Amino acid sequence: MVKKRLVLNFPPHLIDRPVTYELITRYKLRVNILKARVTPKEWGRLVVEVSGNKNDLDAALQYASTIGVEIDPLSKGIAWHQELCIECTACTSICPSKALSVKRPEMTVEFDRDKCIACELCIPVCPYEAIEIQL
Repeated sequence: MVKKRLVLNFPPHLIDRPVTYELITRYKLRVNILKARVTPKEWGRLVVEVSGNKNDLDAALQYASTIGVEIDPLSKGIAWHQELCIECTACTSICPSKALSVKRPEMTVEFDRDKCIACELCIPVCPYEAIEIQL
């Protein structure tokens, strides 16, 4: 079984189409929606964790791409600028997945990209703009 975290960007004409349902039923994928922003007549964005057989997953992503869904690995969308971080730890208390945490006893901030769900809660609390979502 293969597991990937992806950002799926839907053009406005696909918002009413059951793309996620098609990925689940046609390709036997497990789709865990980590974050969603879907608004009529605008680009929609889903942050998902998908898992399934490698061939099914590859075919599903090919299908989604063919109908116009833009697909990016989640890891490309996350940037933590450690050199800007002053270790204030404000981001660690707001992070629901614990991707941002405090290493003790050093009291330094650590970022675990694999745990990050790109919820963006950390961005407004960081006074030094050390964290950004790049889409």
